Amino acid sequence: MYLGLFIFFCCEGGFSHAPDELSYGVDVTMMRFCGILQRIALSYLVVALVEIFTKDSHEENLSTGRFSIFKSYYWHWIVGVSVLVIYLATLYGTYVPDWEFVVYDKDSILYGNSQSVTCGVRGKLNPPCNAVGYVDRQVLGINHMYHHPAWRRTKACTNDSPYEGAIRQDAPSWCHAPFEPEGVLSSISAILSTIIGVHFGHIIIHMKGHSARLKHWISTGLVLLTLGLTLHFTHLMPLNKQLYSFSYICVTSGAAALVFSSLYSLVDILEWKHMFLPLKWIGMNAMLVYVMGAEGILAAFFNGWYYRHPHNTLIDWIREHVFIRVWHSKRVGVLMYVIFAEILFWGLVTGVFHRFKIYWKL
Repeated sequence: MYLGLFIFFCCEGGFSHAPDELSYGVDVTMMRFCGILQRIALSYLVVALVEIFTKDSHEENLSTGRFSIFKSYYWHWIVGVSVLVIYLATLYGTYVPDWEFVVYDKDSILYGNSQSVTCGVRGKLNPPCNAVGYVDRQVLGINHMYHHPAWRRTKACTNDSPYEGAIRQDAPSWCHAPFEPEGVLSSISAILSTIIGVHFGHIIIHMKGHSARLKHWISTGLVLLTLGLTLHFTHLMPLNKQLYSFSYICVTSGAAALVFSSLYSLVDILEWKHMFLPLKWIGMNAMLVYVMGAEGILAAFFNGWYYRHPHNTLIDWIREHVFIRVWHSKRVGVLMYVIFAEILFWGLVTGVFHRFKIYWKL
């Protein structure tokens, strides 16, 4: 939690507000309270407390029943179901009234103007009138929410969709409004994802054979993936990362189980370990990679040195000339940039750190 707030002060609100934007200063009245690390902190805290206080109720040697591991950790699933009930009841049962906000985006023609959003509904999942945003506006305060939400990239807001671009003049008022993607209600929902992840870890503890582990992971992953996609395509509950919907939890958890099973087969069974060493090194220094790489601190440092124009930096030049122009496609070029200039780069950096036994731990 502290590290997440620290990153806001030193990066988002301090030396660099973004990797390619140089400015300084923190306006505490506009300070963002939430973030990815804060969400992880809440989820980890809740699940860790459940794990600690229910440790005596677990059986060391499980029975041969198909659902014995679920029964052994029944307190985890009670908490998970409780979290889901609270989330769904709030999401679909909360009345969202009309609301107003002031546009603080200096690039907007509406800067400084007050805008209103008409809602007066219950159970809506659209950008302006969902209960997730309403709860955050009431608990956090609208000025302390994220001012550049992903919904600004929708066709309703910009002609450059799905990329970021200037907001259309005829765009609805909510396109200018802040929204917190790591807010209160959506972070409560994320606790269920953490419980599912811990469950996959319990499999390693209690099931010693490769086939037994893979059978459980793959079957659980397929059930979750099927459930999530069914909820989405039947329009009962669309996939929505911003709201951290239950269907999104099922699809991401199910996909993670299948990917994890594949890596487990390649590394632990077939012993193709050398091929995946960069991923292992990244995992051993995950906090370093997240803070310096994903949060853009290292990129911000390099972008502080430019030639004649702030957007003419070494990183911009590499991305444009080495990747995008070579592939003649912005999408493919950016993908290659992420794979080689970010993932592989940090794999090699953390490999060097591992060689000298340097690890960033909390």
